[in-house]
Amino acid sequence: MQRLVTAELDLELGASIDLIFQITAAQHVPVVSEELTFTQGERVYTPTEIVDQSGSRLHRLQGEAGLLHVRYEATVEGQTSLSRTSDLEAITYLRPSRYSQSDEVFPQARRQFKGLHGYELIAAVSDFVASSTTYTPGLSHGTDSAVTTLMTGQGVCRDYAHVVIALLRAMDMPARYAACFAPGLRPMDFHAVAEAYFDGSWYVIDATRLSNRRSLVRIATGRDAADCAFLSYHGGYVGLQRMHVDAAVIPDSTADEGFETSLFDDPAADDSFELVQIA
Repeated sequence: MQRLVTAELDLELGASIDLIFQITAAQHVPVVSEELTFTQGERVYTPTEIVDQSGSRLHRLQGEAGLLHVRYEATVEGQTSLSRTSDLEAITYLRPSRYSQSDEVFPQARRQFKGLHGYELIAAVSDFVASSTTYTPGLSHGTDSAVTTLMTGQGVCRDYAHVVIALLRAMDMPARYAACFAPGLRPMDFHAVAEAYFDGSWYVIDATRLSNRRSLVRIATGRDAADCAFLSYHGGYVGLQRMHVDAAVIPDSTADEGFETSLFDDPAADDSFELVQIA
């Protein structure tokens, strides 16, 4: 299965600014081809690539005042096996974090999911968050946390992921956040999902039910959204003038017409209770 992913950002920089992007496929994703460019008029920037412990690729540059055009395109082929999770990683993803305060939701989690473990716990948490939260673009704030979302019952993909992560950690199951490209996602954007560590592997939970998990392309992995922002900056003003994200499954010419789309590009074709991994 091939996927084509793209991201375009036009940023108005108010001064000389330290910019850090996380918009490319992660290190272990099987990329066939990719191109990442940063241009400002006739100037072309060459960023410094930094790879974190989870394989997320950060691209850092010092931008100058003016309009910066960021373009990324990649073709991804199939999946790849993930590296083994260390004991330290597992411990890290058990701890409370800024947006997934498992210590604060501990009493609710212990009451609601008492006696559940393993697959049954993953399925129950996924179903609860999916049924108790309403997807509401534009009403969620960047500082909203799992506690906020549980109180309001509304949010976007990052909020769903934060609640899933907090509840699982409160039940002693390591859980983490993943930013992804998501073919078939509507509305199209960068997407966020949760992952649960069970029986030695990480399994994807998308409580929004808006993606087909088999087609996801990993961008970044972390404790929560604070570790996976597509852009962070220091030293001045940055205005997002335009952003366009797209991701699609490339039809297989050897398959029946429509087969690839129906199986991998349609969120409705994803059995949300099946254990699925992404690269």
